[in-house]
Amino acid sequence: MAAPGNLSVIFILSGIPELENNQNIIAFPLCLLYVIALLGNSTIFVIINREESLHQPMYLLLAMLAMTDIGVSLTTLPTVLGIFCLNYSKIDLDSCLTQMYFIHTFAAMESGVLVAMAVDRLIAIWDPLRYSSIVTNSVIAKIKLVIVLRGLCVVFPIPFLTRRFPFSKSHVLSHSYCLHQDVIRLASADTTINSIYGLVAVLMTKGFDSLFIIISYVMILKAVLSIKANEARLKAFNTCICHVCAVLLFYVPLIGLSVVHRFGKNASHLLPILMADVYLLVPPTINPIIYSIKTKKIRLKIIKVFTRNKTGTLDKGIAVLTT
Repeated sequence: MAAPGNLSVIFILSGIPELENNQNIIAFPLCLLYVIALLGNSTIFVIINREESLHQPMYLLLAMLAMTDIGVSLTTLPTVLGIFCLNYSKIDLDSCLTQMYFIHTFAAMESGVLVAMAVDRLIAIWDPLRYSSIVTNSVIAKIKLVIVLRGLCVVFPIPFLTRRFPFSKSHVLSHSYCLHQDVIRLASADTTINSIYGLVAVLMTKGFDSLFIIISYVMILKAVLSIKANEARLKAFNTCICHVCAVLLFYVPLIGLSVVHRFGKNASHLLPILMADVYLLVPPTINPIIYSIKTKKIRLKIIKVFTRNKTGTLDKGIAVLTT
């Protein structure tokens, strides 16, 4: 149940404080990031779903990673571009809570996908002869369902726990979008339950996930180092490069942001803002670029699609000229 007066609560989102009224200076770079993120991830998702030769566990998980990146981008896009392109920074409570829910849900899903990809690589390197019988498409479908349900259910109570608070203090948020820890900072009530549940939710998702990823890569490293042939060892390492980059892009800003929020009392107020932007904007932009460059099958399919489109356009032009 909402606290009295919450129906009229309007939050003020922040861009980059140092820019004040000149937020549109970085509008073009931000638009470019979103275009790359949405176009790149959509291309990978469509190619994997259309090409039957890519209906393999590794690529199906990559398609899900692309979908979560699209989800994160679409969730943050309205408020971020509203601030930096239109100088509009207001958001009502319900919209804020909805955005908060989807941001944290998609982040939890992405973390789960990264774990699944780590385990997939571990089995492929540790027991390659039994890989195809262990990691089947039906198993991947079940894993994807668990990842989605976990993200939806773990984050589900947070908006309702937050909506019951009165917000009679400052309504100015620290970021260009609504995050749980940022919103409850403005509540005029005891937020212990939210803080505890938020910590539990993080531990149940990103905490356990990061632990499983570390364990998986320790075992992968052990298996790779036991390979005697240098060429085979290099090939095994190469299959993990993209995933390692995706993990670092996701977890390094997340850990840095958590440390700054917990212990960075004397740090510049600009630091958590920039780290939050990196955490939510950079992985969706960089992931499709890395996978397009480093994954040969994806790269070839993308080249084939664009060259086919170019050839088709050229043929149509010649047909028009000759008629």
